[in-house]
Amino acid sequence: MTSGGEHVDPTATWDAVDAYFGPLVAEDDVLTAASSRARAAGLPEIQVSPAQGRLLQLLALASGARRVLEVGTLGGYSTIWLARALPAGGSLVTCEIDPAHAAVARESLDTAGLSGVVDVVVGAAADTLRRLVDERADPFDLVFVDADKPSNPVYLDLALRLSRPGTLIVVDNTVRGGAVADAESTDPNVLGVREMVEHVVADPRLDATAVQTVGSKGYDGFVLARVR
Repeated sequence: MTSGGEHVDPTATWDAVDAYFGPLVAEDDVLTAASSRARAAGLPEIQVSPAQGRLLQLLALASGARRVLEVGTLGGYSTIWLARALPAGGSLVTCEIDPAHAAVARESLDTAGLSGVVDVVVGAAADTLRRLVDERADPFDLVFVDADKPSNPVYLDLALRLSRPGTLIVVDNTVRGGAVADAESTDPNVLGVREMVEHVVADPRLDATAVQTVGSKGYDGFVLARVR
């Protein structure tokens, strides 16, 4: 609210700040094209922002990740950020339930020169993760969860079974515009986040925090956990 009592939409400020910090992010033509391709294909515009993509990349670089697991590919935008952090010989497995979304992601990954690094697996993510557990897949160094929120507790459990000491687990969209604080909420997305958070709090294997974010994607945030 201004001194004159007028309400000011804070999203304009958030957008302006994101634009100001744009040079830090350095989104290139490949990433811009990936966003455009997803938009042209009619995919929902719910991918991470450039700043959030850069954060994921920095987390992968800082942790020395060689194997990354992504739950929720969408158009492959965040996948590109993460895959670019991998060293030679690194790999990324990303799960996408919608074949049309996966096709868009594969095209963008191919354009980015990452098709040989990333395995896009089509199907229910929980089924894919359970198969990896059954196959005794090598543990992942970083897990990014950005899929259907009611399944967050399931994804967390399976991510832990595919982790090692030191693995980072990032769960996106956990603030829900502040709705996560509403203990009376009946929204399945909020309930999924709250149950996941309860599991994190109760699990002695995890050190974690939550970060609230504002920007071009609105008011939200993520949970960051590290396996002890």
